[in-house]
Amino acid sequence: MSVDTPLRPSLPEQTSTPAPLDPQAAPNTQVAPDPQLRPDGTLRHLLTLETLPRAVIERLLDRAQSYVRPLGEPPPASAELAGRTVANLFTEPSTRTRVSFELAAKRLGAQVVNLEVQLSSRVKGESMLDTIYTLEALYVDVFVIRDAEAGVPGLVAENVRPHVSVLSAGEAHVAHPTQGLLDALTVRQRKPRFDSLAIAIVGDVRHSRVARSAYHVFRALGAGEVRIVAPPAYMPEATEFTACVRHTTLSKGLKDVDVIMMLRIQKERMSQASLPDADRYFAKYGLTPERLALAKPDAIVMHPQPMNRGIEIASDVADGPQSAIRDQVRNGVAVRMAVLSAVCAGRGTNLK
Repeated sequence: MSVDTPLRPSLPEQTSTPAPLDPQAAPNTQVAPDPQLRPDGTLRHLLTLETLPRAVIERLLDRAQSYVRPLGEPPPASAELAGRTVANLFTEPSTRTRVSFELAAKRLGAQVVNLEVQLSSRVKGESMLDTIYTLEALYVDVFVIRDAEAGVPGLVAENVRPHVSVLSAGEAHVAHPTQGLLDALTVRQRKPRFDSLAIAIVGDVRHSRVARSAYHVFRALGAGEVRIVAPPAYMPEATEFTACVRHTTLSKGLKDVDVIMMLRIQKERMSQASLPDADRYFAKYGLTPERLALAKPDAIVMHPQPMNRGIEIASDVADGPQSAIRDQVRNGVAVRMAVLSAVCAGRGTNLK
């Protein structure tokens, strides 16, 4: 990585006083129904966790847990989605997310179509909606969309037929809802009481859709405290993450936390001048065994991957006994199975 912009190590530690984490603490105003839900309250689309009711999130996590199997055992499989077709439309590179959506759909018995931007009609001048309408005519039931442009999954969701569902697999820097759910599931498996947890989200928060979805889901589940820890250049605007305590040093940000979520440097969303020097970044913000010792002894370490080892996290931490990173990967398929099952069950089929 190149260096043009320093990390500003001379700046003092900065903290802020957060708003209450309790989502019920908002003024008593009438809330419009979430457009992601059908009139009967079942899930139709999954675009963001920001407005999704806690009860819906908890049902998805319960459903996902039912699909989790220990490594070495055969993965779960059923015919729940037999006769359904899932189209993965990924206009950004991905490995883990696309493969886990594909495996999730196939393990539930669905047919799967994978479309990359280089292969789709979008590069021939057709709009995204033209591509969607063509695929609808081919009996696609669920669109899984990853796009670098904010608003694309929502636009598609507004224009599909009533029986079709849209799932975001990552939207610009805005949201990555299934990642947020799998992160919550990973935490819940090891630390079921969210209200007693202190969680630190560390790194390039400004550019991270993972951080935003994690913040939304942890807040919805009533986490006791959520901190964001970042260099000043990678700290989000004051209008975001308003319920978080902000720290610019790991020494305070990691003190006595239960969960540490490290973030990848989002090089693709930065200008060349914004990229940090790898060695200097690791020296100040890399998670080492010594810095992990600042957290509680039973703290867990998470990372959405792909990891930049030696930049965001030391290998002996990533592969160490407190790491839950491989559990996150395993849980990704279970969560996506749960979401696919839920959106199709709500169509009035016999799925339970």
